[in-house]
Amino acid sequence: MPKAFSSHHTWYLTTLSSISDKAEYSSSSSKLVYAYTNAINGFSAVLSSSELEAIKNSPGYVSSIKDTTVKADTTHSSQFLGLNSDHGAWPVSDYGKDVIIGMVDTGVWPESKSFNDDGMGDIPSRWKGECESGTKFNSSMCNKKLIGARYFNKGLLAKNPNLTISMNSARDTDGHGTHTSSTASGSYVEGASFFGYASGTARGMAPKARVAMYKALWDEGAYLSDLLAAIDQAIMDGVDVLSLSLGIDGLALYADPVAIATFAAMEKGIFVSTSSGNEGPYLETLHNGTPWVLNVAAGTIDREFQGTLTLGNGDSATGLSLYPGNSSLSEFPIVFVGACENENSLKKVQHKIVLCLDTNETLSEQVYYVQNAKLPGGIFISNNTDLAFFIQTSFPAVFFKLEEGQKILDYVKSDNEPKASLKFQETLIGTKTFPKLATYSSRGPSQSCPYVLKPDIMAPGDLILASWPSNSPVTDGISGQLFNNFNIISGTSMSCPHASGVAALLKGAHPDWSPAAIRSAMMTTAYVLDNTKNPIKDIGSNNQPATPLGMGSGHIDPNKALDPGLIYDATSEDYINLLCALNFTANQIQIITRSASYNCSNPSLDLNYPSFIAYFNANDTNPDGVIVKEFQRSVTNIGGEKSIYNAKLTALDGLNVSVSPDRLEFSKKYEKKSYKLRIEGPRLMKDLLVHGSLTWIESSGKYEVRSPIVATSLTP
Repeated sequence: MPKAFSSHHTWYLTTLSSISDKAEYSSSSSKLVYAYTNAINGFSAVLSSSELEAIKNSPGYVSSIKDTTVKADTTHSSQFLGLNSDHGAWPVSDYGKDVIIGMVDTGVWPESKSFNDDGMGDIPSRWKGECESGTKFNSSMCNKKLIGARYFNKGLLAKNPNLTISMNSARDTDGHGTHTSSTASGSYVEGASFFGYASGTARGMAPKARVAMYKALWDEGAYLSDLLAAIDQAIMDGVDVLSLSLGIDGLALYADPVAIATFAAMEKGIFVSTSSGNEGPYLETLHNGTPWVLNVAAGTIDREFQGTLTLGNGDSATGLSLYPGNSSLSEFPIVFVGACENENSLKKVQHKIVLCLDTNETLSEQVYYVQNAKLPGGIFISNNTDLAFFIQTSFPAVFFKLEEGQKILDYVKSDNEPKASLKFQETLIGTKTFPKLATYSSRGPSQSCPYVLKPDIMAPGDLILASWPSNSPVTDGISGQLFNNFNIISGTSMSCPHASGVAALLKGAHPDWSPAAIRSAMMTTAYVLDNTKNPIKDIGSNNQPATPLGMGSGHIDPNKALDPGLIYDATSEDYINLLCALNFTANQIQIITRSASYNCSNPSLDLNYPSFIAYFNANDTNPDGVIVKEFQRSVTNIGGEKSIYNAKLTALDGLNVSVSPDRLEFSKKYEKKSYKLRIEGPRLMKDLLVHGSLTWIESSGKYEVRSPIVATSLTP
C-alpha cells in the first residue's frame, strides 16, 4: 500500500474510482463488494472487462480471480468413535470446553436444543465475534453455546442485483448448517430420533465447545467472494477450529480463494477441517486437496435402519428401510413382477405389495416407478452393493440383498395366495461389518497438489442423525412433506464436522499443539481394520479393501489421537518450500503467502507429512529402468521422556522399500529425530496403485505411529 493512504480500504476505493468507466456514473463505493483484511490482501468488486484491464495496470496489482459458485457436500456416532465419559478425549479435554468452532455454512436454527447452553460458563474473553440481527433473527438468539452468527451475501447480490433474499439473516432455511454445527459440538438432546429411527440422546463430538456460524451459502446461490468474507471474519473473531463442508473443483492453489484464506488461518494457528467432496468412487475427484488443511473422507458406522417383512407362512426377513411413515403395514397380497420397470404393468397391480428384482443396476428407476404407481408397499431385491443410498423412501419399502431375498422369492413363487405385512422404525447397532468407505466419498490424488497424499482421514458420514430446522422438510411422505427436529443425511459434509469436533477435543487437551500437530495425531493413530479385524472395505469398489486414495490414513480414533507418541509438525516455512517446488511463479506464491518477503532458497516437494505418495509413471523410451524416490521426515517425541521406536514396513508389490535409520532413540520430550524412506521401483509401474505402510512401534508397545505409503503410475 502506498504511504499516502491511511488504510487498505481507502486505497481500494481510490483505485476503483480512478479506473471507473466514465460512461457509468457509479461511485467507487458501489463497485467495492468486500475489502478483506486477513484471508487475502485484496478486495472483490463489480467491474466491466475494460475496468478489470485498467486495474491490472494499476500499482500494487498482483492477480485477480473471477467470482464463482461454491457447493456444499452434502447421534450415535460419538459412541461409535469410542467417546465416553470415563476415559479418553472427552474427560481429558473436558468435552472441548471453551474451544471455539467456526462453521462456514447455510446458517443455523438457534431454537434447536442442540444449541442449549445449560451449564456453560462465560464466553471466553478472547472472543471478538458478534450475533448479527436480520430477518427472523435477533442478537438475543445467541447464547453461551451459539456465541456468534453472521451472514455474508454481498457477492451474491452483486452478481444478481435484483435478487430478493428470502431469509436475509444467519437463520438456516436449508438444514445443512444446523446439521453440521450440531454434529461438531451440539449439546446433549434426549429423545432425539428420525420418526422412530436412531432414537436416543444426540450430542456433538465436542459438546462443551462453542459454535459460531458464518452463513455464506444461500438458497439463492453461493459465491466465493462471500465465502472468503466469512473466513476473513472468522479469523478476525478468534475461532480455534474452522469447519468447511463445501468446496470448489478444479482450481490451482493460487487460484483457489479457500486455499489462500485457509493458509492465512493456518498461520494464525487455526485448525481447518474440510470435506473431500461427493464425486466418488472415481480417482482424482476430491476438492480441498490443500496441504495445510485436513481433508476428510466419509465412511459408514455400525448402525443399520431396518424394516421387517413377515410372510404369510410365518417366516420373516429383515432388510434395510428408512421409511418415515406408520410403523407397521397390515397384511396385503404380494405379487412378483420381476424388474419393476414398466409403469403400466405396475398400475395394474393395485392393492398389493409388489416384489421387484434388480440385477442390472436399475434400482433407482424401479423405486421411482413403484412410487408413482401408489401401491401399498414395495419389496426390492438387488445386487447393488450400496443400498443405503435408496432406503429413504416416501412409500413403505424394504430393501434386501440377493442372498437375503431368495427365501422371499421362493415363498411368493410357491404359494398360491402369497401375503405379507411390513414393520418399520427398527434400528440395529453393531452391524456385520463396519466401518466401510462410502461410494460417493471423493478420491485422491489431489489435483491441486498431488505430492501430498489426500484425503487425510475417514470419519462417519453415512446416514448421520443431527439437528434440523423445524420448518424445513426432512423428507416426503405419502401425504406430502414431513418435518422433524432431527434429520438423517449422508455426505462428506457430515464427516467433516466429526473431524472438526475431534480437533476441538485435541485443541482443548493440548492448547499448545499446532494445526499440523493435531492433524498428525489424528492421522498416525487412525485405524485401518474393521470390526472383523479385516482391512476396511470400499463399497464403491465392490467391497474390495479401501486404499489410502479413498480413506487416507484410515478411520479417525479420537481417544488414541489424544496421545500419539510422535508427531510430524510443519510450519508456514515448510509449506512455502513446497510452493516454491511446485513451479509456481513468484507472483503466484505471493498470492498465497500474502507477502513478498518469503524465501525460496529451500524448495522441496517433500513436505514433513504423516503420509507418502510416490509416482512411477515415466513415459520415456526406457520404462524398464529403475528409479529411486526418497522422502525425508522429522518426528517430534511427545510421549515418554526416554523412548525407543523401531520401524515396521509392510511390503509393496514390485517395489523395494527401506527406512534409514530403522530405529529412533529419544532421550527427552520434544526431541526431534529424522529418517529417510526410500522406494525403489521401475520407471513405469505395471499396477495403477500399490500401497502399504510404515509404522514406528515404541519398544514397550504403548505407541504405534502409522503412515500410509502409496505408489502409483498415475501422472501427478
